[in-house]
Amino acid sequence: MSTLSPDDKNSSPSVSPTVAVIDLQDNLRRLDRLANLGLVSASLAHEIKNGLVSINVFIELLLQKGEDLDMTTMVRRELKRIDALVTQMLRFAAPKPKQFAAVHIHELLDHSVRLLEHQMSGSLITLERRYQAENDLLRADESQLQQAVMNLLLNAVEAVGSNGALTISTETVTCNDGVRRLKISIRDTGTGITQENLAHLYEPFFTTKKNGTGLGLSITRRIVEEHRGVIEVQSEAGNGSTFIISLLAD
Repeated sequence: MSTLSPDDKNSSPSVSPTVAVIDLQDNLRRLDRLANLGLVSASLAHEIKNGLVSINVFIELLLQKGEDLDMTTMVRRELKRIDALVTQMLRFAAPKPKQFAAVHIHELLDHSVRLLEHQMSGSLITLERRYQAENDLLRADESQLQQAVMNLLLNAVEAVGSNGALTISTETVTCNDGVRRLKISIRDTGTGITQENLAHLYEPFFTTKKNGTGLGLSITRRIVEEHRGVIEVQSEAGNGSTFIISLLAD
């Protein structure tokens, strides 16, 4: 067996521990940026898909019924929202700050429901509104908040299937710390969520749907948290689910 001479050992290439650590950190940062880029791209694609579903439904209705100014206005609004999402993707290196303004939650909820009316009526899903919040005004990014609401409504409609019921309610509560919050609850009579799945509900790419992306709820939680709010769920298998968004009231 041959052995290395002292000269051989001294001539072998060596890497400074400091340089190795720096290279490792750079590689980790690159991987992190790529992972974030992939998640953002997938998230935006998910939202674009949701918007296109609603638009396709209304386009079909417009073709069947002829010109309808109200529906045309709604289609234009959704197209504008999708355009904003695509713009955000193109400007990923310098994301546009959120546009917080006064938003009437009841109007936002009604608009979101209208986008799904055709789908709900086709599945014979009954809808009940319980708007009990005395003041539904708060500061929010309307487009972002609508994404969160639409994700929850779409999940509820899919969970209910046929001949089910959907209830949307609002209320204003004063917490123990004296802070007033506006709560939005979306309840469905669907299949519910198992305890095992509840633990993974907001994880990106976790889904129990055959063709699901597993991004809807993770996007929703991120949007709610960026609005300094919280989201919780009450559910058990076979007894439906209730998702509750709690936001700072104006």
